[in-house]
Amino acid sequence: MTTLVFGHKAPDTDSLGSALIWEWFLNHTGTKSAAKLLGTPNTEAAFVAERWGFAQPEIIADIADDQPCVIVDTNNPAELPANINGADITAIIDHHKLVGGLETKGPIDITIRPLACTATIMHDLMGAHSAQMPENIKGLMLSCILSDTLEFRSPTTTDTDKSLAESLATDLGMSIPDYAAEMFAAKSDVSAFSDAELLRMDSKEFTVDGTKFRVSVLETTAPAIVLDRKASIMNTMTTVAAEDGVDQVLLFVVDILNEQATMLIPNDLTRSVAEKSFGVVVSGDNVVLPGVMSRKKQIIPSLKV
Repeated sequence: MTTLVFGHKAPDTDSLGSALIWEWFLNHTGTKSAAKLLGTPNTEAAFVAERWGFAQPEIIADIADDQPCVIVDTNNPAELPANINGADITAIIDHHKLVGGLETKGPIDITIRPLACTATIMHDLMGAHSAQMPENIKGLMLSCILSDTLEFRSPTTTDTDKSLAESLATDLGMSIPDYAAEMFAAKSDVSAFSDAELLRMDSKEFTVDGTKFRVSVLETTAPAIVLDRKASIMNTMTTVAAEDGVDQVLLFVVDILNEQATMLIPNDLTRSVAEKSFGVVVSGDNVVLPGVMSRKKQIIPSLKV
């Protein structure tokens, strides 16, 4: 039976890229596999896949009982198919905190490391096979690292991530600043998306002291494109929260170049969360958080209600 490889429901570059990278590795080492998606990839991920010659994998709504699968770039059941515990999970490769709630048919390989990027972990897991990666797989791996580190600006960046990215860029004959600029331009091109689509584009569900949040992040080199729409986006937050079964949507617009995030403040709950979590005083419908770049390392661990 074919092993399916997939990441989380809001596929970004690392989630999509890592699924394709591990599909190559499993097939290369004798396990028939196929990358899948659990949702529509964001604009940067779609750009990266096309740039390196990959067709977009099939989007699946759920997974069958006993279907072999490898989970990448998440271990959170809220970000996975409803029947994930009925599937035969054979491995998890991730760089997020352990959430809990997954059940497996038996012992499995689990690798969760404090690196900026799932693809970086995969390079190490490949061992000597990494030398046989074709150019398009190297390109995906470089893209994943540059995306998740925001070209090494994110505090999640490690020396391991940076060294691997520089080595891959050298192998590919590419300029990291030039290619990262192309990626971030694609990431920032969100004008065609509805407010609800923006709120779900790069979003993860977390519960803090019994309050369920959808924590959404939009990383961009052109924050004005999003912030000019803040009134309608804030109105849509209520709709999305109700539709998705959470208490509140939190939106952080990350300005890649100025290395800061703007959090939208549509109501008293978000104001209280901002003030308790980040030690700021909120006086309007948004607040700027200097230096905040990472949901994983700076936003989620700080959240208080």
